[in-house]
Amino acid sequence: MAIRQVSVFVENRPGKLHETLKMIADSGLNIRALSIAETKDFGILRLITSDTPKTIEVLSKESIINTTTVIAAKLEDRVGALCYVLDFLAQAEVNIEYIYAFTASEDFGAYVVIRVDDAQKAEQVLKDHNIPTLCEDDIKDI
Repeated sequence: MAIRQVSVFVENRPGKLHETLKMIADSGLNIRALSIAETKDFGILRLITSDTPKTIEVLSKESIINTTTVIAAKLEDRVGALCYVLDFLAQAEVNIEYIYAFTASEDFGAYVVIRVDDAQKAEQVLKDHNIPTLCEDDIKDI
């Protein structure tokens, strides 16, 4: 159930993030999840889009990109839901490299995207605790 996330290295200067996001929009791609981490000179834009191969094709022309495997889990949209999941991963000694979350409408709930050091182990832990994970097609439908 792992998802391919596209990481884009973006110069930290006025307009560069807009240029990158405009290339995505002009290509008809829908961004389903987004996170950006920055330093003084550049940022890392992490994306899950409606079409990963097309995103790679579009962005690799102008940017340095990388794909990484992440896990997306569906959580109840309630106080403490994220801690509940992270407790299980910590007990299993799964290291979280980074995490970002988003909520959708009441019908869809809350979602967390996690990059871990051992995706298979993390997926099994989530499965053992009946925490639903999503595939790339599921993300497109949110």
